[in-house]
Amino acid sequence: MASLAKTVVATGASSGLGFEVIKQLLNQTQPYQLILGARDVAATQAAYSKLDFDGAKHNLTVLPLELSSLRSTKTFAQQALAKLGPTTVDYLLLNAATSTTASHPPNPHGSKWSEPYIVNHLSQHLLLHHLHPSLTAPTGRVIVVSSGAVRNVADPSVLDSDLLRHDVGAPDAPDRQTTYAQTKFVQLLGAHWWRRALAGRALVVAVSPGLIPGTGLARGMGFSGVVGPDAKSVPEGAASILRAFTRDDFPEDPERIFLTSWGEWWEKDVYQATLNRALQEKWNPSKESIEREEGIEG
Repeated sequence: MASLAKTVVATGASSGLGFEVIKQLLNQTQPYQLILGARDVAATQAAYSKLDFDGAKHNLTVLPLELSSLRSTKTFAQQALAKLGPTTVDYLLLNAATSTTASHPPNPHGSKWSEPYIVNHLSQHLLLHHLHPSLTAPTGRVIVVSSGAVRNVADPSVLDSDLLRHDVGAPDAPDRQTTYAQTKFVQLLGAHWWRRALAGRALVVAVSPGLIPGTGLARGMGFSGVVGPDAKSVPEGAASILRAFTRDDFPEDPERIFLTSWGEWWEKDVYQATLNRALQEKWNPSKESIEREEGIEG
């Protein structure tokens, strides 16, 4: 008897690491139902149509998702739930990220927050608010693609001002690498918040794919062409992420949820600041408060 399909909902799977993760899943004997969010649906569908995978075994759907817009994120969640129907979600992969700066013209979607903060954390946090009731209990898994850059945030108190949208050319705007580290720091706060919120119902794993010079994210941060023992190829980075789908050797300490690109569970002292529960509560608001602040209620 053929095994039942596993359901995956994913962000950031239209190119780069995310695309490679889905490509590797499509090469497995395990059947998958895949629901992917993408800014350019047609281009993403065309990219996947070029892959040689068994369409009779795997089902792949691409839905529109613009993560810089909280409204688009909410609509994607509603469409994904409609597509799922009674089917539960086995894996929710939160992979999307941007390395842009906090300096932008006024947000076309009306938010006071910077685009990288919305894309790298707030939208995906809202998405999880909408989708978590559909996670397969108690084995559902949330995979948060994180980064060792979280170690670069020495003073979380500056996040209140740094994560706001700054006018282009503003002298107080943080640079690209600072903004990226800050947004990934807040994202990891979110992983810990959801670990507690979903305890007994689903697992939350943060994973670093390592330094991948061949991605658009790396090029945006000036790491294109980097070589050395720490640099990994896109397929290697995707394999690191896929380990978070299947690893079951979790440490006894429930706060040790960070899987490194070399396959080890990081000690807590590396990301100790993200274990602050007051910060977790502050940067992970309720669905209602997000939608009220962003004007997308109803």
